[in-house]
Amino acid sequence: MLGIPDFALSGVLGMSVSCFLLLLSASLSFGARPFFDNRSREPNYAGPGREREDPPDVNEVLIGYFGPAVDFGLRTSDRRLDEPNGAGASGFEFRNSDSEFSAGMWCAACLAVEQANDAGGYKGLPFRLVPAWSDSPWGSGVGKLTRLAFADRVWAVIGGVDGPTTHLAEQVAVKAGVPLLNPVSTDKTVNLINVPWVFSCTPQDHIQARALARGLVSKPGRSSFILASAVDHDSHLFALELQKCLTAEQIACAYHYQFDSDSGNLHDLVQRICGGRTDAVAVIAGVRPSVRLLRALRKGGYTGGIYGGPWMGQQAFIAEAGCLADGVIFPCSYIGTPRTRNSAFGDPVLSAASTAFEERFARRYGRRPDYLAAHTYDAVNLLVAAIRRAGLNRARIRDAIRELSPWDGISGPIIWDPPGGNCRPVHLCTIENGQVVPLAHNRAGRLVGAAEDPQAATVPITEPNLGDSAIE
Repeated sequence: MLGIPDFALSGVLGMSVSCFLLLLSASLSFGARPFFDNRSREPNYAGPGREREDPPDVNEVLIGYFGPAVDFGLRTSDRRLDEPNGAGASGFEFRNSDSEFSAGMWCAACLAVEQANDAGGYKGLPFRLVPAWSDSPWGSGVGKLTRLAFADRVWAVIGGVDGPTTHLAEQVAVKAGVPLLNPVSTDKTVNLINVPWVFSCTPQDHIQARALARGLVSKPGRSSFILASAVDHDSHLFALELQKCLTAEQIACAYHYQFDSDSGNLHDLVQRICGGRTDAVAVIAGVRPSVRLLRALRKGGYTGGIYGGPWMGQQAFIAEAGCLADGVIFPCSYIGTPRTRNSAFGDPVLSAASTAFEERFARRYGRRPDYLAAHTYDAVNLLVAAIRRAGLNRARIRDAIRELSPWDGISGPIIWDPPGGNCRPVHLCTIENGQVVPLAHNRAGRLVGAAEDPQAATVPITEPNLGDSAIE
């Protein structure tokens, strides 16, 4: 019996590997696409339940809320479930001062429910907003949400307040078969697990990062900049999307520094940024770490431009940063102040509904709503419309939420992409005298502030055709 020499076997194997690598390289160079791309497919619920009629023993329409139920004084709501305004705090415990960032969300949700009940509720039945939360969302908080979904039989859920808590709510939604409207999390992975029950109202990281990347590109002279990002969940994901968008724009940051958002010592980071000889820094972090780094940079003598993530549009950031916030540049999905036809947002004035919301919110709570409050208000109003259209049936409510797109909210249109995220474009904004204002582009493509060149012909940052690339 003739054998095959070892060197021959190794040669055949080597040729096979070489051929495989050559074919793989060729397929990649020709832009080969996957056989099945779940991100371009709209998930659908094909199970039972749509045939069920409204239950006869319902006296109120319960809506779950996964987030802190506190006002701006950080007081837990003491309203009972049987109060006419539709807010309740059954089984609620809270001790975390970080809730000040999401207090406006609860207040806006209550306003939306009050408005819905003033308009007759659902066939005369009042809506009730029922919160489930604790200072340990991963522990007792999600347990309370589970009881709302399975025991109290809420018809839908609004929540959570960031990426991690929204993923928690998502796990309950898929098990219970209950619609979940995510009002503020920009984490796109929330909608990339093929769950038909989850919808995200705020434009997600890949859209907001694209706007920020284009802002960095349009800096005068395309000069270099530094990227400083925190390592928490939401900041890390946004930084990843920003780097992808920078690569697509064919630019890169001079340095990328990651830092612990809980660390109080930023001296070394500030020294590196100040010694980097760049004229801009992009700070990707939540409200408190962004404020701390902003203060440290200005105290350390840094005079370059400050760019940031959407967190800089929160009222908490503006209040804590004070005058240091003026001039920072960030992507913004809601502006909230009267704007002229010449603004980057392209709207002649705020709509009557937006103006009424702003006035009512300010009169009730003594401050302006930010994008967190606006998107939560839109989420509740969209859900109310879906319930009125579909009836008290979770599966049909889910269908109605999808069918109501595009929905005109006070924050702008809500346009669902296939996975269930809002795919409308966002724009760059800045802060002037404590107010969020649109950042205009002149005809040369240079960024200008609203006060710097109010008569410039603005060019809004629009998105290209939102196909697969928009939901990668």
